[in-house]
Amino acid sequence: MITLDPAILNRVIKPARYTGNEWNSVKKDHSTVAVTVALALPDVYEVGMSNLGLKILYQILNNRTDTAAERVYAPWVDMEAEMRTHNIPLYTLESLKPVAEFDIVGFSLQYEMSYSNVLNMLDLAGIPLLAAERDENEPLIVGGGPCTFNAEPAADFFDCFILGEGEEIIEDMVEVVSAWKQANKADGRLGLLKKLAQIEGMYVPSLYDVTYNADGTVAQVVPNCAEASFVVTKRVVKDLNTVEYATRPVLPYLDIVHDRIMLELFRGCTRGCRFCQAGVLYRPVRERTPETLLKIANELVDSTGYSEISLTSLSSADYSCLPDVVQSLVDELKDQGVSISLPSLRIDSFSIELAQKLQQVRKSGLTFAPEAGTQRLRDVINKGVTEKNLEDAVSAAFAAGWSTVKLYFMMGLPTETDEDVLGIAKLAYRVLEIYKQVTGRRGAKVTISVACFVPKPHTPFQWFGQDMAAEFERKQRLLKAELRDRNISFNWHDARTSFLEGAFARGDRRLGQVLLTAWQNGARFDGWSEHFKYNVWIEAFKAAEIDPHFYATRERTIDEVMPWDHLSSGATKVFLAREYLNAIGEVLTSDCRRDQCSACGVCPELDVKVIDWGNKA
Repeated sequence: MITLDPAILNRVIKPARYTGNEWNSVKKDHSTVAVTVALALPDVYEVGMSNLGLKILYQILNNRTDTAAERVYAPWVDMEAEMRTHNIPLYTLESLKPVAEFDIVGFSLQYEMSYSNVLNMLDLAGIPLLAAERDENEPLIVGGGPCTFNAEPAADFFDCFILGEGEEIIEDMVEVVSAWKQANKADGRLGLLKKLAQIEGMYVPSLYDVTYNADGTVAQVVPNCAEASFVVTKRVVKDLNTVEYATRPVLPYLDIVHDRIMLELFRGCTRGCRFCQAGVLYRPVRERTPETLLKIANELVDSTGYSEISLTSLSSADYSCLPDVVQSLVDELKDQGVSISLPSLRIDSFSIELAQKLQQVRKSGLTFAPEAGTQRLRDVINKGVTEKNLEDAVSAAFAAGWSTVKLYFMMGLPTETDEDVLGIAKLAYRVLEIYKQVTGRRGAKVTISVACFVPKPHTPFQWFGQDMAAEFERKQRLLKAELRDRNISFNWHDARTSFLEGAFARGDRRLGQVLLTAWQNGARFDGWSEHFKYNVWIEAFKAAEIDPHFYATRERTIDEVMPWDHLSSGATKVFLAREYLNAIGEVLTSDCRRDQCSACGVCPELDVKVIDWGNKA
């Protein structure tokens, strides 16, 4: 156990990030359990504590009598300096034990630009960065989350990756590690990795060899032992009503990003937006029953004392029983002062009735995501909504008393023109106009947030070349010049960060050297603008003699072997290619929950079915 000198905590901002002892945290005697797990997120405490997946795994693992799960996040730069000066290793918050003493260190990989923080945390922990340099006495370094569906750029640093949903596979992994330890670590670390590779959904990169063509593209990724399968397919929970949910989350001592109850209505989305990786990775839709949701909500209010419930899912307004669930939650919890909010809404799903239900306790902001500025481009991305949908949605919101609206868009989508970019400004002005029409006065506030589009693996746009950073910046200037009303706020993403995200999103194992060099030269907290060192990354690419444009901005052919083709989301490459061609042709694909099956392959491949309680007889 590490003893923290109060003088150190007095020298850092937000010392509560590092002290532990929060309400609902679980402390176990490590001598009484078979397996210890450090659940890590490679970002600051406020971000890590907001991650729903880690909250769920924390409760599942600690419900086991043979397992202790604890939390660890990336120390901010001030605390890192203190730790290095005073030789304090990275430690967990529950026991203040060094992370290096744990059996498993599991990183949630939500964002490619957090990879440098993974290396920094391993280094602070005193754990060898390269998986090849670890022996059987080092922790097993595991990655989970959406980035694992192209794990290759980080493959050198991880022992294994979990593809898909973790509720069930995490227990399979713990049991394998426990049995290996009880067998005196038979056959060493390699023996453990081969056993883990036999778990459905577990990818062990060291058990695969990669070869390249003369033009630099991937030739093949093949197993080098019998225990590894040619294709690793994601794990999926077939019925969310049967698995544990985080009903006793650890409560922070300071404000965090999502400082409220997060109630997951369902998983998956069948809308089929062609830019959306999550819409593919979490297929198919599986809804929780209204009864299950009400039970979970009541338990969460009792165990946390929070006064807001956010109904979280990829497209929360698509929950088939949403009006009834919202009304039931409001009826049961309004006397306790608990409000209900929806984080982001499809503009074709909003109604005055829903707006009125949501504001019964307190009015929260409304966020809509048109994604593109013109109907043509919305058809390209298969958004399936119209400007009339937006007009109806904001009219309903303004009539119900709202005056502030946030609109999310993307820039750099396939086939985008300047007309599409300027269409974003036209929609913003149209919203202001509608407010005046509905209320008879001015004063609406519209916030426009525009992200730089990054083509992601396992989407129909995985073949598309990303815009150059300079082109993103030109489009940002074009749009900014058009938004001259003081009631419109404009937020945009850093183009250079998005460019590097694109390189790592579609990268291969050769980027491991780039990552290592960049970290050695000071890269960390790359998702934070004040710490992002673009030149460090560019120099790291040069040192490795690798062109980042080869990964980020290069258009790829349909028949090219992708670095992630051996990692399956369940959606077939044939389906994704068909959707790419539909995008170019501006052809819409319908929602398979409401219309015919789009033959993506997920349900038969994974032997799982859509669960939609609104369609139950």
